[in-house]
Amino acid sequence: MKLFERVLGRLITRGQLTVFYANGRRFVVGQPDPAFPDLALRFQDGRVPFDIVRDPRLGMAEAWIDGRIAIEGGGIMEFISMVRANNPWESGRSIDAKSFLNRALGNVRQKLWRANHKARSKANVAHHYDLSGALYALFLDRDRQYSCAYFPDGENAAGISLEQAQEDKKAHIAAKLRLEPGMKVLDIGCGWGGMALYLHRTCGVDVTGITLSEEQLKIARQRAVDAGVADHVRFELIDYRDMSGTFDRIVSVGMFEHVGTAHYRSFFSTCRDLLATDGVMLIHTIGRMGGPGVTDAFTQKYIFPGGYIPALSEMIAGSEDTRLMVTDVEVLRLHYGLTIRQWYNRTMAHRAEIVALYDERFFRLWTFYLAGAATVFEHGGMVNYQVQYARDRRALPITRDYMLEAETALAGR
Repeated sequence: MKLFERVLGRLITRGQLTVFYANGRRFVVGQPDPAFPDLALRFQDGRVPFDIVRDPRLGMAEAWIDGRIAIEGGGIMEFISMVRANNPWESGRSIDAKSFLNRALGNVRQKLWRANHKARSKANVAHHYDLSGALYALFLDRDRQYSCAYFPDGENAAGISLEQAQEDKKAHIAAKLRLEPGMKVLDIGCGWGGMALYLHRTCGVDVTGITLSEEQLKIARQRAVDAGVADHVRFELIDYRDMSGTFDRIVSVGMFEHVGTAHYRSFFSTCRDLLATDGVMLIHTIGRMGGPGVTDAFTQKYIFPGGYIPALSEMIAGSEDTRLMVTDVEVLRLHYGLTIRQWYNRTMAHRAEIVALYDERFFRLWTFYLAGAATVFEHGGMVNYQVQYARDRRALPITRDYMLEAETALAGR
């Protein structure tokens, strides 16, 4: 318990947190701060503090999921926000510093997971994306955009809706693709088809969307049929490594996190081979600041097995030998935090339906996932990268003016 209290004392100085042990003992850390609610953790058994010290994220997550921790004065979002806000990435402090041996073992495990061979890729995707479509319908926007939305400012002072922010994200990406009617577009990791349908509807392009999720494929195909555009927007269950043909544009949103570092060069080589000589590609991915890292144990075990968030340096290193030219890089710093906060609020509002779909334990797991994800963009080392590539240096204008012009034109569609 002494070690646990020292760790907690290091992590929290702003905001007051009271810990009630299972034996009735109480421990208080931090000082009241108007920026934080006063919170209390109530442990239901004596193992909780030891589990947290052994592996802070996984130990806390599993104790929360199993109902061995109760939070008073707020919820899991408020608790994780307090911890992360006290230890922002910019300060250089870590919320889960481990011994050298643990880090070394983690790196070995990570290399094995990052391999992400074809046989494993589909199973990894199914683990997360083949959950009930009813779940995603409860917390995503109407178009089911399961990726970072685009907001006008860091506080969303205008109060724009999640639906509008996701429409603005699609327009932002479409503008960077510099689309023209009749172009052929490949959407790698097409999700439930929202981006592909949007690009056809607003820009008059033909889109082929590919996914490894059977649930997503079913919904995407039905949406194309319902919209009467199945002859222009097609969806296939296929690995990007098995694609053939030539496309004027390639877009990939929220899929690169599942490629695996061992396959970055193969990914970019495949994309180059699929692109027309004057083709353009836009990759939108979660990214990590500060160089390569390791996927935390909670995410690896429960959320995205086989997933890895790339550093920008890893993306560039993976593409630089393929003769694809990086033509534009944008970093979205706070957008995803705002997005996931809205997902979390919608999840909380639909607690009864989610528990009915699964159970209380799943609901606690899902809220822990969303709370951790939101706060890592608000205070941790994660951002979103949008990296634009071209095969020919003359394929695009040499200033970014065309992006703003196209985005403005798309805003009203």
